[in-house]
Amino acid sequence: MTRALLWTAASTVLPGAAHLRVGRRWAGAVILTCYLLLVAVLVSGALVLRGDLVLSATLATQDHWLLLAGITAFAVAVLWMTVVVHSYVITRPESRGLGRRLAAGVVVTALCLTVATPAAAVGYASYTAYDLSNTLFGSASGEPHDDADPWNGQDRVNVLLLGGDAGQNRYGMRTDTMIVASIDVETGDVLLIGLPRNLENVPFPPGSALAERYPAPYGFTDLLNEVYQAVADDPTLALNPYVTDPAADTLKQVIGAALALDIDYYALVDMQGFEDIIDAIGGIRVYLEEPLPYGQRGEYIDAGWQTLDGREALWYGRTRVNSDDYSRMGRQGCLIKYVAEQADPATILTSFRSLAAAAKSTLRTDIPQPKLPHFVELAEKVAEADMDTLQLSPPQVNTAYPDWERIRELVRDAVHGAPEPTSSPSVPSTPSTAPGTDVSADASAESSELTEWQEYTGLPEPSPDSPGRQVGEEATALDDLCP
Repeated sequence: MTRALLWTAASTVLPGAAHLRVGRRWAGAVILTCYLLLVAVLVSGALVLRGDLVLSATLATQDHWLLLAGITAFAVAVLWMTVVVHSYVITRPESRGLGRRLAAGVVVTALCLTVATPAAAVGYASYTAYDLSNTLFGSASGEPHDDADPWNGQDRVNVLLLGGDAGQNRYGMRTDTMIVASIDVETGDVLLIGLPRNLENVPFPPGSALAERYPAPYGFTDLLNEVYQAVADDPTLALNPYVTDPAADTLKQVIGAALALDIDYYALVDMQGFEDIIDAIGGIRVYLEEPLPYGQRGEYIDAGWQTLDGREALWYGRTRVNSDDYSRMGRQGCLIKYVAEQADPATILTSFRSLAAAAKSTLRTDIPQPKLPHFVELAEKVAEADMDTLQLSPPQVNTAYPDWERIRELVRDAVHGAPEPTSSPSVPSTPSTAPGTDVSADASAESSELTEWQEYTGLPEPSPDSPGRQVGEEATALDDLCP
């Protein structure tokens, strides 16, 4: 029996060996040839995919390839286990006791499980990718798509990145993070346009339900980060009520119209779930010029290069303690830069399950499935390209009474590289108080939060050179702000 189990084990590693041993040469040759062909195909495929990230992304995001991978893995596992069992059947001795039969059964079962485990992993990964692709990304919905020209002749693709603050202890969601990523499709160069959450009097598209509900001259008297929840509370205000997330789609169109910029897609992440995404990619390494307060127990992250886990990265991107909205906007731009540079494809693949679970529960987007491989290709360019930022914050933008024409000019010049005027125009005169506007609540909260923190730690006031405070009328290279 020992010899039979040894030959069975050999057939687990080299299928057909046991059949050749007992003289079944034709069967053994066929099994061994099929096995060697399978190994050659897998090795060749791995080498091709390793050198072609776009092809890998295409296979990993197309339903039929994912289903084929799962079905193929299942079929190979069944056939392989059949060979293992049959190898023992044709090599076992004629007479055996009950104990030996039980022991042999345990060994053969263990060998079958050894064969089935990799196939099960492939099948589970295929199902996870299939489920993620169908949950997060929809069909093209009539949008024209050509793999030879995925961006429909556009020089740039614009994506609105939104960070929501939904939580168990708060009502609804405010989009405190609003960044338009304008990406050059040829070079991968990125311009990040940061919109402060406290921009007021945002203009709405003429003739829309929003424009009728909030007419000129003051229009929407709440902050820009309230637009999403206003539409979520009253879906009749949506510019397109038939999409998956009418509130996010409306905010995308509103910001696009306000900036005079065609925004193609949005990606909305629940900032609480952002922790899981950072943890899934192994954390992120950032540089801090001064200690960064975080948490609710007087904790802080030391200055210098630090590797942040998900919780710390979330505070890095959100905290206003010993800081303000505009410094926070700068850190968020740095965070995007660090993630783009440090997200290693190998780490993403090894952490795919946890990353997929985090993305599925926290991410919403209107990017269609056919565009995914091309976004992966674009992301590869972005990792090696230049990244600049334009913060629409004071002093060049008065957030309480913004000059939207001036804002559009700033955006247009930053995107297209037009020369800036030699002098900055003055902020136009505006009424001293907009009806229903309360600009003191947030300032009071920030001041109280800052004072409490300084009394607890003795740390100095925010540095005027911190990311987000180096603002001007031109786009600034993130390499200058984020080491």
